[in-house]
Amino acid sequence: MTISYVDPKLVFAWQAAHSIARSSPPPVHDRGGFRVDTHSEKEVKRWVFPQLCDGLRAIAHDITAPRHYLKLCGPDEELRSALPARWEVQPANYFMMAAVATLDTKPLPNGYRMEFHQAGPVTRACIIAPDGDLAASGCAAETADVFIYDRIETAQDHRRKGLGVAVMSALGTARKSLVSPQLLVATEDGRNLYVNLGWTVLAPFAAATIPES
Repeated sequence: MTISYVDPKLVFAWQAAHSIARSSPPPVHDRGGFRVDTHSEKEVKRWVFPQLCDGLRAIAHDITAPRHYLKLCGPDEELRSALPARWEVQPANYFMMAAVATLDTKPLPNGYRMEFHQAGPVTRACIIAPDGDLAASGCAAETADVFIYDRIETAQDHRRKGLGVAVMSALGTARKSLVSPQLLVATEDGRNLYVNLGWTVLAPFAAATIPES
């Protein structure tokens, strides 16, 4: 099920926690969206919009440099309709919420081990393969409003072993509030995994940037 409207307060809460998880500045309100002045190698600034509005259109027309990202809780074609031709829509993502409180997990395969690190509101879980390589990892961040998962990744050679679920489950043990929403943004591949784990798609999460020349 996909819900067409997403509460702006929920989007802002997700972005605030996402900024904490990635050591980015907190989001600020800007023309109907939420701006993060990232200033990273990949991204100068990002704007996240709960819905299409004139503010998004204005920013899209003002920006002419690469490494600025516009993100919208909506389908790719809706975002595309608001952008000048110089903008390029990125691969689809999905804004999702957990519909279940906990995950059923199985023991790690023989030889794999979990490493768990917590620093304030940020938690990181890593699964190390028998040969010492990083097999899977992810992080989470908790605020007073939400608990979010971020960068849940499994290396290609270690997929289909339940490692992603194990990472999610380990991160979930760090939750202090059992009533706060659990949120994440998933790729197309990730969406299917999370739906099978009982997550719900709140909205497509479209993104666009201006390509490097």
